[in-house]
Order: sequence, then C-alpha cells, then structure tokens
Amino acid sequence: MNFGALDLNTVWFALVGVLFTGYVILDGFDLGTGVLHLFAARRDEERRVFLNAIGPVWDGNEVWLVTGGGALFAAFPAVYATVFSGFYLAFMALLCALIFRAVAIEFRSKHHSPRWRRFWDRSFAFGSLGSSLLIGIAMGNIAWGVPVDARGEFAGSFPGLLQPYALLMGVTTVALFAMHGAIYLVLKTEGELQAHVRTWINPLIIAFILCYVLLTLATLLYVPHVTEAFRREPWFFALVVLVVLAIANIPREVSRGREFFAFLSSCAAMAGLMAIFGVGTYPYLVYSHPLPEHSLTAFNAASSPKTLGVMLTIALIGLPVVLAYSVSIYWIFRGKVRLDKTSY
Repeated sequence: MNFGALDLNTVWFALVGVLFTGYVILDGFDLGTGVLHLFAARRDEERRVFLNAIGPVWDGNEVWLVTGGGALFAAFPAVYATVFSGFYLAFMALLCALIFRAVAIEFRSKHHSPRWRRFWDRSFAFGSLGSSLLIGIAMGNIAWGVPVDARGEFAGSFPGLLQPYALLMGVTTVALFAMHGAIYLVLKTEGELQAHVRTWINPLIIAFILCYVLLTLATLLYVPHVTEAFRREPWFFALVVLVVLAIANIPREVSRGREFFAFLSSCAAMAGLMAIFGVGTYPYLVYSHPLPEHSLTAFNAASSPKTLGVMLTIALIGLPVVLAYSVSIYWIFRGKVRLDKTSY
C-alpha cells in the first residue's frame, strides 16, 4: 500500500493520540471507579459490586496504554527515549500504582477477614487515585514543556516535574476520571446503590468544570504555544463547544434514566478533551521549555518514512481487529452487575 501522498508524520501523531485517547476513555472509568471505591460504596457488598463492574474489562482496557507506548516507540523513538528517561521515576510510580491496583482487584475477596479487605480496598482506591494523578501530571508537563538540551535529552529533575500547572492538570484528571467512573457505575448498578451513586454525578461534574476552568485560564495566561492553534484556526473552538454540550447532556440523560446515553456523552466529552489537547500541542511531542528550538516534534523525532508507511499498513489491519475484540467483550459483559460465588 502506498502512503506517499499522506503526511505520515501527522498521521502517526494522530494515531498515537487515538490510542492514548482509547486508554483514557476506557481505563478512565476503571480508575474513576477506584477513586470512588472508599467514598461512594458504603458496605462490603457495594464494594464488591464496584469491583465486578470493571472486573471483566479492566485488564483489556490497559492494553491501550501498552499499545500507545509501543506505537510511540516505533513511530517516534527519540520522543520515547526522552520521555521515558526523563519521566523515569514518575513512570515507575505509575507502574507501581497500576500493579498494586491490579493485585488489589484480584486479592481483595480471597479472604473474609475485614482487616484483609480494608487493606486491599485502600490499596485499590489509592492505586487508582495515584495513577490518575500521575497521568494528569505527565500530560501537564507535556503541555507546559520540559527542559530538553540540544541533543534532545531531558535536562530536568523529578521535583521539577511537580510544578503548579502539572499538578493542576493532575487534579483535573482525577476529577474527570471520578466523574466518568460514577457515570459508568450508574450504568452497571441498580436499585438503592444506583440511586446513591447517581447523587455523586452532579457534584463531580461541577468539581471537574471548576478544575477545567482554572486549567483553561492558566493555559491562556502561561502556556501560549498551546493556544496558538486556536488563534490561528478559530474553527477549532467547535471542539470546545462540542465538549461543553456533551458534558451538559450527562445530567440530562441521567435524570431521564438513560444511563447508556449519559455514558456515551461522557466518552464523547473525554474524546473531545483529548482532541483539544492534541490540536493544542501539535506538532510538538515534547515541547522544550525554556528553549523551544530544542523541542521534539512529529517531524524531527520520527522514524523513516518507509518505517512509518509499513507500520501504518500493519495498524490499518490490526486496529479494526482490536476494536472488534473490545466491542465483543463489552457486548458479552453488558448489563447490570450480579454477584455470585465466582464474583470478586
């Protein structure tokens, strides 16, 4: 297949973004469920329902993160090297949080001791909270920029990554995932528990909107290179309008008892937010702050055109298969959660 007429660098920038968007949407409600685990669930049975709501799908959702990292390595190896070496401690902390969360899901119901279950409940909740926060901090640093030297190597330190803008992005991500998780739980629960979880949705939407407004103001004031695309192409603001409409539709659908459409609106809002992030950062994959000339972009950090072309052929064959598999899993495990002897 000949992709010579295409801008392969831009195509792969978008494709990597699509893979990470898939991860944010799918594992976002898993992580959001974990964030709410200690707060929205009041009894042991309710916490088991929470775990079983994500039990059949959580591990498959994380495959999108692995696939996105693999695509980044293959398409933009210089970016992979810089980001994974510069963010090494942060990524190790994220990996530990994700592993501990996974272990908590599997171990929590293996013993009836209340102390045992409390320990794994906290592990699941704090692992999910820490993962969400670290993902947001990483995205905040990508948007803000990190020190990169003339050789394209990270020239900063781990404490330097914990700057205010990145922390605000982290808190916003936690609020977004918690909102997304609450909507998913309303879809998967019923009766008294569903009514209780439903009461969390509007406060979480408000919390997310407040965080996002603050983040937007900070971006406009202190991160001008991200807003440059919107000044150059005002029609990009249509993405913002679509995100606002999707978020506004969530409480409307929930109040009408149409949880599935509320969840679709939440997914659409998250996809729109990732699109805004991608449009704002393009073509930068690693923006160098304070020396933009050292930045790694979709053009100066990419693999050879032949490599990109061959990989795109493989991606066009493999991605529909992955999507079909994901859809089939969600179809098989559709419906409300029912606890039985094989449940977590």
